[in-house]
Amino acid sequence: MFTGIVEAMGTLEDKLVQGTNIDFWFSSPFTDELKIDQSLAHNGVCLTVVEIKDHQYRVTAIEETLNKTNLGALKLGQKVNLERCLAATGRFDGHIVQGHVDTKGVCTQIISKDGSWEYYFEYPQSKEHITVSKGSICVNGTSLTVVHSGQYDFSVAIIPYTYEHTVFHQLKVGDSVNLEFDIVGKYVQKMLASN
Repeated sequence: MFTGIVEAMGTLEDKLVQGTNIDFWFSSPFTDELKIDQSLAHNGVCLTVVEIKDHQYRVTAIEETLNKTNLGALKLGQKVNLERCLAATGRFDGHIVQGHVDTKGVCTQIISKDGSWEYYFEYPQSKEHITVSKGSICVNGTSLTVVHSGQYDFSVAIIPYTYEHTVFHQLKVGDSVNLEFDIVGKYVQKMLASN
């Protein structure tokens, strides 16, 4: 389980296509602390560390993951948000995040608020995916609070710390992002739909 509190940014060092899979080699500030078989969220996508070598580590994304996320579009040198799993003794600062991306969204607008930013996103129509004002949303692995909630769009406010310490500073209008909707909202939506 994750909390959506980004721990560091990693850098894509290499990308190898293996059939329908892609092997990604990343470097990060904590690569030397990682272990084989460890789960690590990359832009909100839970991937397993399968190899560590020369201060870099390798993870593999299968076709299902590549279809649902923006990982396949990553370019060499591009940064990603990283978060290790929540330790049993850790603080729960964000919200419950599984690292299971629901869908991709698109950044439609970025408004500077003279010291902060408001980012707007749209996502594909689905009865399963909902947001609520002041509810939680995970964008590229970052736990955020929804400001504006539309039927298939929403906005979030970004403070300077989050802007500098996550990939939000490199995000542009038209860019694809990974979205994980609040797990509680998903269960409520499913229960209501079954009645």
